[in-house]
Amino acid sequence: MDTEADYWLKDKVNNDFIQMHRLEEELFAGRTRYQDVRIVRTSGFGVALVLDGKIQSTELDEFIYHESIVHPAMVTHPGPESVFIAGGGEGATLRDVLRHKTVKKAVMVDIDAEVTALCKQYLPDESRGAFDDRRAEVHHVDARGFLENSGDRYDVIIIDLPDPIEEGPAYRLFTKEFYQTVFDRLTDRGIISVQAGSASPTELLNLTAVHKTLETVFPLVTAFCTYMPCFGGSWGFTVASKGLDPRALSPDEVDRRLAERGLTGLRHFDGVCHQGMFGLPRYIRDAVRQQTRIIKDDTPLYLYGT
Repeated sequence: MDTEADYWLKDKVNNDFIQMHRLEEELFAGRTRYQDVRIVRTSGFGVALVLDGKIQSTELDEFIYHESIVHPAMVTHPGPESVFIAGGGEGATLRDVLRHKTVKKAVMVDIDAEVTALCKQYLPDESRGAFDDRRAEVHHVDARGFLENSGDRYDVIIIDLPDPIEEGPAYRLFTKEFYQTVFDRLTDRGIISVQAGSASPTELLNLTAVHKTLETVFPLVTAFCTYMPCFGGSWGFTVASKGLDPRALSPDEVDRRLAERGLTGLRHFDGVCHQGMFGLPRYIRDAVRQQTRIIKDDTPLYLYGT
């Protein structure tokens, strides 16, 4: 690295917004069969996983993202025993699922085995031994095909995938057809949690289109958001279920369920946080209500094209 500019990672938030992270070291750079991968050490956020030019997680604040995508759905279910995770190659989503002592089986399916191996090597604190838990079952195949060909049903399904881009491996897991498969693989009280993209007022297409698409399949759909420092803004998630409503839980009930399941040491999520995340600002509520886009296999959604 010979110039000052070379010491900065350009994280493309969208076509109109790039944020910069000062680099200390590049630990890995290459391409797997499915995507470009960089693992870097940043000055502000520690070691970061970067896929197709976008930061996916960092040492400093990954707990915010992973506790958000996992625990609102998990705590809403009164006793989740079987969980399916689509994506989540770092192992942190699996880690937080397994913190619930009610869980008897957690199946993680991430198409990119190389990313998982790299995360084990460079980001071991994200999985913290989750891959070796006897309740964990890990497959490196297409998550959609796995669910379509499986007869198993799950109490909770977590869709922890990168944003849909044309060159990436995830866009077919944001469609109505895929969500219908997810619905069919849920138990009668099943619930899903979906990483749904930016909740910034400049970039709401993914969040609102995912929400609208889920409404064509599920009777109850609700979005929530939390601030993600490494992503540079508010981040959106969507919960959909066959009837369970996370907004119906009081802070005390959330804390009681967490305690009963032996969850200690959470740094972001608790009853007060749960209640706050579902209190969406008006601009998001308005955008969700006004959105008409439904994502289908023959009309996929692509974000920030190259």
